[in-house]
Amino acid sequence: MYSINISLSSIGKKFGSEWIFRELSAEIKAGDKLFISGGNGSGKSTLLQVISGFITPNEGRVSYMLDNKEIETDSLKNYISLASPYLQLIEDFTLTEAIEHSKIFKPFINKISTVDVLEIFELSNAKNKFIKQFSSGMKQRLKLGLAILADAPLLLLDEPVSNLDKNAIMWYKSLIQTYASHRTVIVCSNNIDDEHFFCTSQLNLADYKAKKSAV
Repeated sequence: MYSINISLSSIGKKFGSEWIFRELSAEIKAGDKLFISGGNGSGKSTLLQVISGFITPNEGRVSYMLDNKEIETDSLKNYISLASPYLQLIEDFTLTEAIEHSKIFKPFINKISTVDVLEIFELSNAKNKFIKQFSSGMKQRLKLGLAILADAPLLLLDEPVSNLDKNAIMWYKSLIQTYASHRTVIVCSNNIDDEHFFCTSQLNLADYKAKKSAV
């Protein structure tokens, strides 16, 4: 499994006149497992979206290196898989259709078949069920499974155990241990150990909070 290096150079993001974070610099090396911590509203999800290239920082720069070559922002989507509460599923798809649709754009690790994916998700009995009929926990399991199994060097997880019960949390932890060990992984969490149990470094957004400013 190939992996990716990320460089955050004095990045800052604001909404209106309020800086969410500022002067944030960090080097995330290939294979790192980083835990972004902070309370509700601290900007964790915003930072993750900046790292993903989904939103642009107001200042500073994010760069990405793969095999000593810089990845252009326009092609970054090919190297990232993401699971988050704000990620929308196509609810008119059945589970099988959702899996088939996902792997068109982002093939699975080791070219895992749809039948095997259903078994890994532990949702084989729901293969013909529409996503709109899923519980919140089943939808979260689907989001996590599609992201973790995707053949992408950078895995981004925002509050991954949201809506998961005890058994599903154990499933998530097993999936991470099996499929994410050689990848660069960044997790946003409200200090829930089960979410970031495998992380080896931490970035606390409280260290980069800026006072309200019109600058």
